[in-house]
Amino acid sequence: MKRRATGLAVAISLLALAAAAPAPAQVAAADIQRSVHLQDSWLYLTRDVADPAQWLPGGNSFTYRKTVEGGFSFITYDVATGARAPAFDHAAIAAALGKASGEKIEALRLPITTFSYENEGRAIEFGFNDERWRCTLAEASCAPAPITRQPRGFGVVRDLKVPAENRPRLSPDGKWEAYVENYNIAIRPAGGDGWTRISFDGSETNFYDPESIVWAPDSTKLAAYRVIPGYRREVTRVITSPSDQVQPKTIYQLYPKPGDPVDIDRPALFHIAGGKGRQIPIAETLFSNPYRMSAISWRRDSRTISFRYDQRGHQLNRLIEVDAGTGAARTAVEERATTFINSSSPNRQFRHEVGGMGNEVIWMSERDGWNHLYLFDGRTGKVKNQITKGDWVVREVIKVDDAKRQIWFAAGGMRPGEDPYLQHYYRIDFDGRNLTPITTVDAYHDVAFSPDMAYFVDTYSRIDLPTVSELRRSSDGALVATVETADVSRLIAAGFRPPEPFVAKGRDGKTDIYGVIVRPRDFDPNKTYPVIENIYAGPHSSFVPKKWWPFGYQSSGDKTIGMQSLADLGFIVVQIDGMGTLNRSKAFHDVAWKNIADTGFADRILWHKAAAAKYAWYDTSRVGIYGGSAGGQNTLLALLFHPEFYKVGIAYNGCHDNRMDKISWNEAWMGWPVDESYAASSGVDNAWRLQGKLMLIVGELDMNVDPASTYQVADALIRAGKDFDMLTVPGGGHGVLRSVGPVDYGLRRHYDYFLKHLAGVDTPNWNTMPQSVPGGTVPVR
Repeated sequence: MKRRATGLAVAISLLALAAAAPAPAQVAAADIQRSVHLQDSWLYLTRDVADPAQWLPGGNSFTYRKTVEGGFSFITYDVATGARAPAFDHAAIAAALGKASGEKIEALRLPITTFSYENEGRAIEFGFNDERWRCTLAEASCAPAPITRQPRGFGVVRDLKVPAENRPRLSPDGKWEAYVENYNIAIRPAGGDGWTRISFDGSETNFYDPESIVWAPDSTKLAAYRVIPGYRREVTRVITSPSDQVQPKTIYQLYPKPGDPVDIDRPALFHIAGGKGRQIPIAETLFSNPYRMSAISWRRDSRTISFRYDQRGHQLNRLIEVDAGTGAARTAVEERATTFINSSSPNRQFRHEVGGMGNEVIWMSERDGWNHLYLFDGRTGKVKNQITKGDWVVREVIKVDDAKRQIWFAAGGMRPGEDPYLQHYYRIDFDGRNLTPITTVDAYHDVAFSPDMAYFVDTYSRIDLPTVSELRRSSDGALVATVETADVSRLIAAGFRPPEPFVAKGRDGKTDIYGVIVRPRDFDPNKTYPVIENIYAGPHSSFVPKKWWPFGYQSSGDKTIGMQSLADLGFIVVQIDGMGTLNRSKAFHDVAWKNIADTGFADRILWHKAAAAKYAWYDTSRVGIYGGSAGGQNTLLALLFHPEFYKVGIAYNGCHDNRMDKISWNEAWMGWPVDESYAASSGVDNAWRLQGKLMLIVGELDMNVDPASTYQVADALIRAGKDFDMLTVPGGGHGVLRSVGPVDYGLRRHYDYFLKHLAGVDTPNWNTMPQSVPGGTVPVR
C-alpha cells in the first residue's frame, strides 16, 4: 500500500511540474504565411534587371528580357540607332499561348525566360509545361513545336514508337536524293520516281537511321549510321487524380537506366556512281562499345569522315577518322581517364577541326588537372601545343576563327584574389599567345557576341551587385551604350539584403570551399540560431549563387529569396559547393567518381564549423538540410552517413538509388558496368542507418526522376523499423514544391517541419484555418 501511495505521489508531482513548465513557443500563422509569400511579394519590385541578350538573325539588333512594372518585358534593341521596342506583342502572345494551352496567362507574366528565334526571326521557340512550344510573332499563334527529330531516351535509346523523319536528303549538287526504304538506304535522281537500294543488310533490328544520312560535299558519296536498337525500358506513372475524369490514368515514358543496353551506332559509307551504290566496309575495332556517337561529319575535300566516340563507361573518348575510299579507320585524337571524362556537360565536349580538313584539331581536355584547350596534329594524334594553361578552367568555347587563328572563350578562376566561380571572357591565339581579357569588372559575366563578332552585350552582376547590361565593341572593348542598369531600390526598401559570402578550407586544409550565409531580417547577434543547409551537389555543375538575381529563374542555385523566407522564421540558411562538384580542378571534381555518397560532406561540415568558430550565433548542434532531385538524394545521405551532424532533413523527389535513375546522369559519375559502388551510395541499401528526422516528398508525375526511387526508400525504412514522414503529391512533377495546388501548401509543410523538429517550436493547427474550407470561409458552429 505504501509503494502504491509513493508511486501516486510521484505521478502527481510529475503532473504538477509539467503543468508549471512553460508551454513550447509557437510561431504565428501570419509569420509563416509571410515567409511563404515573400518571393511573390518581392518579385516585381525591381526595374530594368536584364537577362542575358540574344542576337537576331542578321546581327543588327538583339533581344533581352527585363523587369518592368508588374512583371517582365522582352525588349529588342537596335544597335545602329539605340532604339528600344517591344520584341513582340506580349498581350497577343499571352492570349494565343493561353488559348492553345488552356491556361490563364498574363502579358507581363509570360512563362518564358529564354527562347530561340526560328524562321529568320519570325517565330520563337521555348520550353513550357515540359514541352517545346512555338509562337509565330506576326500572327500571334502558338502551338507545341513540331518534332523534327526522333526522340531519344536520355540521348541513347531511340523512341521507335515515334517514326524518324524519313524525308529525301538532297545531295549538295542537287542531283540525287537519299532516304531509307524498308530499313535500307536507297537513292534516286532528284525528283525521280523510282528508288534504287544501295544497302541490303538493314533489318528491323539492324536498321539505317534516315536522320543520320549525310552527303559528301562532292555529292559522290554518303554516310549514315546503321543502328542496333537498345533496350526499351519504360517507366509507368499513374495519374491518380486527373482533372478530366474520375478514374485514374497511366502514362509511359522511355527511360533507360544504368546498365541498360543502349543503341549501337555503326557508321556506313557508300559511293554513288551512275545511279548505283557501292558500300565500303568499315572496321569497328576503334569504336566497338559506344555509349554515344556524334553526328557524322564530312571533311571539306570529301575524302574522309569523322565522328566522336564516347566509349561506355566515359573513360575513353576518340575522334575517329575514316578514309572514304578504303573504309580504313584511325584515331585522330584520343582522351583517356582513370576516373571519368566529363561527357555529361555539353560545354566540356568541345572539338573543332581547323579549316574543316582535320589536319589540326582543337580539343578540350582535363589531362593536366584543369579544363583547357589543346591544339592537336590531326594526322599524328600528338599535341602541337597547349593553348590555355593554368590553375583555372575553360568553361565554354564561344567562337573559333580559323582565318585569324583565334579563339573566344569563357573561363573562371584566372583572376587572382577573385571568386574562381565568377565567369569572364577572353580571346587567345591558337599558339597560346596574346591572351586578352574581354570582360574586366569583378562580377559574373554573360556575354552575347553579334554574329559577325563586331559587338557584344555584356550582362554582369554579383550577389551583391545588381545587374548591368552594356553594349561594347569587340575590337577594343569600348563601351557603345549602357543598355540597362538595374533599379533595386524598392526591393532594398522592402528589406532585401544580399547573402554573405563565406569561404573556409576543405578536407585537405588547402582548398577553398565557397558558400553563402542568409540571416533572418530581424537577426539578433546575441541569440543562437539553428542552421539549415540548402543542398544540391550534382557533379554536373556548381550551385552556390554568383549572380545578383535572387529569385531562382536564371540558373541553378540562384534562389536566395527562398532561403531568406526560411531564414526569417528563425534560422540561418546556407548553401555550399563542396568537393565533387564542377568548375574547379579535375581532382576537386573526381571526388564524385563512383562515390556519390561522399557529396562533399567532409568539406561542408568543416565549412559549418568554421562559420560557427567565427560567429557565436551559429549553432552547429542543430543543423538541418533540404534539397530536391540530386539535392534530395544528398539530403537523405546526410542523415544516413552523418547523423552526428545533420539532425533533420527534407528530401524532394530524390534520385536515391543511382541504379533507379536516368542512365545519362548516373553512368557519368558512377561508371559502367554497374558494380558495388552503386549499392554503397544507395539511400535504399543504407536506409537502416537513419537516426534523425526525415521527411520524404515525391510527386507522382515526376518525369525526371522515377518516383519509385522514393517509394523504395520508404519501403526500406519500414522494413528497418524506422519512423519517418512522407508526402506524396498527386499530379506533382519534378518541381514538386510549387508544382500543384496552392503555392503555399508545399512551402508551408516545409517550414512547419523545420520549425517543429529543428527549432522545437509549435506551429498552428492549419486544419482549422479559413483556407482549409472550400470558398475560404469557416463554417458556423
